Amino acid sequence: MSRAEELWERLVRAALRRERFGMGSVGHPAGGIAGYVPSSLNNRDIDTILRVADEIQDEEPNVARILCEHAYSLAQNLDPNSEGRGVLQFKTGLMSVIKQKLAKREVGTIDRSQDVARLLEFYRLYREKNNVDKLREEEMMLRESGVFSGNLGELERKTLKRKRVFGTLRVLGMVLEQLTEEIPAELKRVIESDAAMTEDLIAYNIIPFPLDAPTITNAIVSFPEVRAAVSALKHYRSLPKLPSDFSIPETRSPDLMDFLHYVFGFQKDNVSNQREHVVLLLANEQSRHGIPEEPEPKLDEAAVQKVFLKSLDNYIKWCNYLCIQPVWSSLDAVSKEKKVLFVSLYFLIWGEAANIRFLPECLCYIFHHMAREMDEALRQQIAQPANSCSKDGVVSFLDQVITPLYDVVAAEAANNENGRAPHSAWRNYDDFNEYFWSLHCFDLSWPWRKTSFFQKPEPRSKNPLKLGGGQHRGKTSFVEHRTFFHLYHSFHRLWIFLVMMFQGLTIIAFNNGHLNAKTLREVLSLGPTFVVMKFTESVLDVIMMYGAYSTTRRLAVSRIFLRFIWFGVASVVVSFLYVRALQEESKPNSNSVVFRLYLIVIGIYGGIHFFISFLMRIPACHRLTELCDQFSLIRFIKWMRQEQYYVGRGMYERTTDFIKYMIFWLIILSGKFAFAYFFQIKPLVKPTRTVIAMDNIEYSWHDFVSRNNHNALTVVSLWAPVIAMYLLDIYIFYTVLSAVWGFLLGARDRLGEIRSLDAVQKLFEEFPEAFMKRLHPVRASASPSSEVVEKSKFDAARFSPFWNEIIKNLREEDYLTNFEMELLFMPKNTGKLPLVQWPLFLLASKIFLAKDIAAESRDSQDELWERISRDEYMKYAVQECYYALRYILTAILEAEGRTWVERIYEGIEASITKKTISDDFQLNKLQLVISRVTALLGILNQAEKPEHEKGAVKAVQDLYDVVRHDVLAIYLREHSDQWQSILKARTEGRLFAKLNWPRDPELKAQVKRLYSLLTIKDSASNVPKNLEARRRLEFFTNSLFMDMPPARPVQEMLSFSVFTPYYSEIVLYSMNELLKKNEDGISILFYLQKIYPDEWKNFLARIGRDENAAETELYDSPSDILELRFWASYRGQTLARTVRGMMYYRKALMLQTYLERENAGDTEAALSRLETTDTQGYELSPEARARADLKFTYVVTCQIYGRQKEEQKPEATDIALLMQRNEALRVAFIDVVETLKDGKVHTEYYSKLVKADINGKDKEIYAIKLPGDPKLGEGKPENQNHAIVFTRGNAVQTIDMNQDNYFEEALKVRNLLEEFDRDHGIRPPTILGVREHVFTGSVSSLASFMSNQESSFVTLGQRVLATPLKVRMHYGHPDVFDRVFHITRGGISKASRIINISEDIYAGFNSTLRQGNITHHEYIQVGKGRDVGLNQIALFEGKVAGGNGEQVLSRDVYRLGQLFDFFRMMSFYFTTVGFYFCTMLTVLTIYIFLYGRAYLALSGVGETMQERARIMDNAALEAALNTQFLFQIGIFSAVPMVLGFILEQGFLRAIVSFITMQLQLCTVFFTFSLGTRTHYFGRTILHGGARYQATGRGFVVRHIKFSENYRLYSRSHFVKGLEVVLLLVVYLAYGYNDSALSYILLSISSWFMALSWLFAPYLFNPSGFEWQKIVEDFRDWTNWLFYRGGIGVKGEESWEAWWDEEMAHIRTMRGRIFETILSLRFFLFQYGIVYKLNVQGTNTSLTVYGFSWVVLAVLIILFKVFTFSQKMSVNFQLLLRFIQGVSFMIAIAGVAVAVALTDLSIPDIFASILAFVPTGWGILSIAAAWKPLVKKTGLWKSVRSMARLYDAGMGMIIFVPVAFFSWFPFVSTFQTRLMFNQAFSRGLEISLILAGNNPNTGL
Repeated sequence: MSRAEELWERLVRAALRRERFGMGSVGHPAGGIAGYVPSSLNNRDIDTILRVADEIQDEEPNVARILCEHAYSLAQNLDPNSEGRGVLQFKTGLMSVIKQKLAKREVGTIDRSQDVARLLEFYRLYREKNNVDKLREEEMMLRESGVFSGNLGELERKTLKRKRVFGTLRVLGMVLEQLTEEIPAELKRVIESDAAMTEDLIAYNIIPFPLDAPTITNAIVSFPEVRAAVSALKHYRSLPKLPSDFSIPETRSPDLMDFLHYVFGFQKDNVSNQREHVVLLLANEQSRHGIPEEPEPKLDEAAVQKVFLKSLDNYIKWCNYLCIQPVWSSLDAVSKEKKVLFVSLYFLIWGEAANIRFLPECLCYIFHHMAREMDEALRQQIAQPANSCSKDGVVSFLDQVITPLYDVVAAEAANNENGRAPHSAWRNYDDFNEYFWSLHCFDLSWPWRKTSFFQKPEPRSKNPLKLGGGQHRGKTSFVEHRTFFHLYHSFHRLWIFLVMMFQGLTIIAFNNGHLNAKTLREVLSLGPTFVVMKFTESVLDVIMMYGAYSTTRRLAVSRIFLRFIWFGVASVVVSFLYVRALQEESKPNSNSVVFRLYLIVIGIYGGIHFFISFLMRIPACHRLTELCDQFSLIRFIKWMRQEQYYVGRGMYERTTDFIKYMIFWLIILSGKFAFAYFFQIKPLVKPTRTVIAMDNIEYSWHDFVSRNNHNALTVVSLWAPVIAMYLLDIYIFYTVLSAVWGFLLGARDRLGEIRSLDAVQKLFEEFPEAFMKRLHPVRASASPSSEVVEKSKFDAARFSPFWNEIIKNLREEDYLTNFEMELLFMPKNTGKLPLVQWPLFLLASKIFLAKDIAAESRDSQDELWERISRDEYMKYAVQECYYALRYILTAILEAEGRTWVERIYEGIEASITKKTISDDFQLNKLQLVISRVTALLGILNQAEKPEHEKGAVKAVQDLYDVVRHDVLAIYLREHSDQWQSILKARTEGRLFAKLNWPRDPELKAQVKRLYSLLTIKDSASNVPKNLEARRRLEFFTNSLFMDMPPARPVQEMLSFSVFTPYYSEIVLYSMNELLKKNEDGISILFYLQKIYPDEWKNFLARIGRDENAAETELYDSPSDILELRFWASYRGQTLARTVRGMMYYRKALMLQTYLERENAGDTEAALSRLETTDTQGYELSPEARARADLKFTYVVTCQIYGRQKEEQKPEATDIALLMQRNEALRVAFIDVVETLKDGKVHTEYYSKLVKADINGKDKEIYAIKLPGDPKLGEGKPENQNHAIVFTRGNAVQTIDMNQDNYFEEALKVRNLLEEFDRDHGIRPPTILGVREHVFTGSVSSLASFMSNQESSFVTLGQRVLATPLKVRMHYGHPDVFDRVFHITRGGISKASRIINISEDIYAGFNSTLRQGNITHHEYIQVGKGRDVGLNQIALFEGKVAGGNGEQVLSRDVYRLGQLFDFFRMMSFYFTTVGFYFCTMLTVLTIYIFLYGRAYLALSGVGETMQERARIMDNAALEAALNTQFLFQIGIFSAVPMVLGFILEQGFLRAIVSFITMQLQLCTVFFTFSLGTRTHYFGRTILHGGARYQATGRGFVVRHIKFSENYRLYSRSHFVKGLEVVLLLVVYLAYGYNDSALSYILLSISSWFMALSWLFAPYLFNPSGFEWQKIVEDFRDWTNWLFYRGGIGVKGEESWEAWWDEEMAHIRTMRGRIFETILSLRFFLFQYGIVYKLNVQGTNTSLTVYGFSWVVLAVLIILFKVFTFSQKMSVNFQLLLRFIQGVSFMIAIAGVAVAVALTDLSIPDIFASILAFVPTGWGILSIAAAWKPLVKKTGLWKSVRSMARLYDAGMGMIIFVPVAFFSWFPFVSTFQTRLMFNQAFSRGLEISLILAGNNPNTGL
């Protein structure tokens, strides 16, 4: 045997060994060769055969060998040449397994002719051995004995065993039938019988079909609503018969789905999937209308009608919009069966439409025609295939209907060049869909006619300088041109309003605030301004539609040009009239006829405009608008004013809502314009007049533009920063008011009422009632009488199992210790004590306090009781001890002993009645009683043994003696005979001689509890100690008092799915990942142990390990290793954490179902009241599980799971493990299958759904073939789209894989879903917004900044967006969608490449445009992880900012901006793209200010102005700059944060949190983030280049290298920061300032921004100031800088490759021109500074500037001489050295001579450097923009050398200060404390001391 074969055998044996033991060495679930059958074989039998072979390997190796050989032969038949992907490796491995099985036999030949006989014999033996018949009978007996009889675990085991046995028998029978036909008749019958009993082993998702199969164990089939829904699908009489050759499983009868399957050729698995989907929709709707009780349940007409209208609502609206008749003539005439048929047809089309699901109106078109074909088919006796789906005798909906559409969509998607092509060059999903918004779509006919719609585009030109692309069909109704003008185009009303208000306020200010006739005349100039701006909008309409004129509707084009002509004429006429009116006014004795005419024109136009706006925008007048539509003139005016689309109709709100958000904006606008007038415009009036009046200004440079124009540039430099702030400050006013409004809304909603443990404890007794009222519906008949105690006890008994389950889950998550769990548990309250028993953490130590009060008291009985009752829980503790002791003693004592207890208690009660308790009993001796009772209870708590019984008797006797001699103050005369008999019994030793040891569970629980009450002396006021446990309990208990709809019983609730997209992120940390150390010697496990020390201890206690034991002991146990991996993964952002959290929904529903059974009137109702709160075994209850499965589905769409399995990636193994641990988890993935056709390999794509089978392996449920590669657009929405067909229910919650959920929150999901039926405005909700808690806030200071920022947005921010603004969108997860609404309208996200890169928010846009309603709810929360390192945060913010840049260009934003009323439009703008534009404007304000100052300084104007008029120091500029600075450092964004803190944490904690953030330099972080958002937003709009950034959601404990930071931030921050520094230096050197203070005050914000941008990445870099790290960083940076690039070299490896990547976004001619224009600003420095040099004196001629270019050219030549390539100069090295030396000497000599002989000074040399550095950068930027041209000239290498020099220089400027501070060790210590919490900081230092082998520890 060769070496390779030996190695392969060893590998196979290892795989088999893992398979057998079920786990790998670190807890990976088994894989084995059976788990890796290549998908290209496309045969499910091979995998099942191999699994059975492995299962029986030890039992019968010969049979295992037969099965493996048969599997091999199947694989060989399917792919004889092994051409499919992975087939050759699979066959080789399988052959090795077969050889291994042969090797186990004794040496000798094998007689394969006996294989069939061996199989037959083994089949018989296997049946006998497993006693199949008896197994079946036992299970049925268990099932019939009662579901809750306590045998649930046994029933589960029996069921699993039966399934495994029958699964094996099924495979053996199948192989036998394939190997031979000569099976004995009797055995054949047995095989068929066994096969029939395995029907429920056939893969199914939720509902097994058929429902009446005898072996079905799933209780879901017994639900009446499910049976009714299935019966509704049955084949009814008037339905055509199916041909006899159409195969239907014998186990079920044909149904509607089979009819549609045959007629249209839908895929079998699509039909199966949609059969279940429709059944569940109908069943769940029926459950809302009432459960049918008849023996043969039928669906209500109302339930079918609701599903029908909801599913086909979009189709009906589409028909109405196009004015066509739906496929039914009258809705009332459509029968119930026909409605089900229509719904089934629609969902079958949708289920197989693949990418075409993104075209909802296209699906309406397909449904419209196919429904007509179905009507034709229904008229026939025998069903016939539809013509549209038939070709060459093959019926296939996919091939004939979907694939032609898919092909053209895919061809267009390919033409986008992976997002690099302009959006205008290709049709996206929206373009295709909007084609179906007009009647022109019917030109496509049916079946498809290949019109120009199906024209595929030609590939685009690869020439980067060529303007056009390949030939293609134009866009449909909108073109996404890349320009900032979209902001004006979409929101022109806002800009017109702002400009007109600015103009009006300026006119008033320049008239000194006088409102006279002159002012009024000037204010009327607003008329021309308005029409000119409207004309600008119409011009943009014309320009923006370029690229769609040939294909868009003629009516739309007509409207555009009519508006263009109308506003063109209007602007000319109005402007002419106004100018003439002014001219007439200036004439003496003018009649001003023209002025009156102007007023009339303006009045009429304004009146009509206002009237139409009023009718169209004010909700109350909307009906009036519709009434006016009968007049063609009104229709024409409305159409001219606003085009009607299919989407965006009826975008108005209820009048009360309109008034609310109108008032909101009126408050903001009032404040904004008051601020603008008094602080921005008015202070500039006087300086402006002064500047304009000034003349004879001496310019220090050669002036081109500033003479004889009233110093226009100076006026611009004065006004520009103020105007920028004017446009920006409205967002600041919005931020402040929304924060205050959100705070008030939160207070109204009772948020933050319980914000501490103290509040939880004080209000605990109110929780049961609040819980019952909101979360646990109980029938009125089930409630007790109105007695307060009885009612409280009833509520407590119902509340306690839920509370205890919450506490149990907190313990399982390791947030609590075992002791804390015991303290927090609440007793069942179902016993005989006449009071409510509260958790021990409320009562702990209260007995001892009460005892001390009683012992020391000299008060009367009433006063004593009043003192005790001041503390409610002390009172409850005393009462409970009193009643519990009586109950226990009465239960354990007999005869005289029991009599003694009764007499004592009678005496106590008599004393209480007479109020003589203090006299009759020695209360100061209570301590003795407590000690004796405690001793007794301590013994009773132990196991029953003779010695313990003796001890208990002794303890009771001691108690008797203490009470008799020490406590009783008087002799009780009543019942003296009984006292005598007790005394006699005591004397004779009979008293207490025999005890009834406590065996009853309730009695034992009472003994244990009373013992705890009497022994816990410490207060439990700080329980739980864990902050996360506290937070969760506080939020949950607080939410019980918030406004939420009451929950309906589980069987009546809305059903829902949870949907998580996953690609290749971490599923479960492996041990290698946990133990791997970074360069500091820190592993993830170490990090977690230090960050979460208490949770680590709790984890060790949970798995039974000593916390002081060595960690290596953990690694000996595979189960402990697996638990450790899960513990760590549950603290990261992993899929395992998300799955655990989401499966809490199922757990909660099971518990709720189980505890509602008494109300349900079902088979389990015959239970005592005690049992109704017993939750033991609820997770095993078949009915609870079935009910949860009916209502809840969880699908994780793991896009590349199939590929991961084939490549045997650990992620695939971990996903399989998650499926094994969560039986209801479903995994959807795209399987790529390579098949052979005509000798060629064809790739096919399948959308598959799998679950874990009984063997823990994948079980394929559905495999739906796709028309091609589903990833045509953005990855995540395409991933969601392929799998959304597998979701179920009325709602779907979108959950990202960095989220978490909590059991206590899952209990409230029923309430949340009821919001869909609640009144939230004029339209029902379509998306329910849910609150998020960011759980990564404790990881580092940066994480806390992000957490606080995010928290304020997802709580307070979204609260205001929903109410009152009504513009909340979908900002990602975890919103809950109205599932049917969205899947019939394009899905839950949009997927077009690049334009929809922020895919989630488009779901909100789409929902709003399609008359949806998005709400926000804060009584329920889910967890969410955020990025925790600066680089992760920057990448994330860059992605979001780029996504917002793309949104600016999108049709959705345009339509919303056009169709919202004015106030909603403003709300929408400032909370989406406007926020990013204002952010960019904040930075631009600095630039505008500094470049204005640079102009004034370098031109000499500033000095002159200041000397003459001191206009530089004015209030307007200071107001603008101060406002900008406060915005820049995040003060205004901190307002909502602080108010949110105050609301939910309290004032003091909020202030502490805010101050802590300031000390941790949050202002630096916010300023840095400002730069990130500005760069990516601006660059995206100018050049594109937005892309999905995988931020990597790990723990940031590693040091980021200097070069990595430089690469990431060079262009976004460093270049801009250095530019600001240069401007500040120029302003300092040449500007005119009275004092240093005035300079500092004016420039502080600029300096702060520049320094933050330059040094924040190093300030927030772990170990960023450690000297050794700095040394290594410098070495790495220089290596990167000077390493040459080349083909295949990445930007991380070489500066050259990185530089090329950085320029990749400049691709278009337009982009190159823009970049060139922007780069011209760098030439200002040289132009200004050369005239300031001493050497030029007062000469201002252009010669000076020209000579400076000569000097620059000389410097460049010198640079080229010194950087001449050595490779090119090998042959003349000596000459080169000589030339370089001479050049250097001449240069030095020339400078020296110039200094000596001319006026050139040393400062002039430095000034020249200041001048030439920006010029060089400007030249570089322009050269980079025109790279193709520069390459042709041969200058590219020189440009690259110069660019390298610049990057080296910039790097050194940043590096030197960092290196300097690294010399001081305390800086590094300070930084570590600044970045991380103290526990980790200490741990980091300890680890560095202990890790002696780490090279960095010796520093």
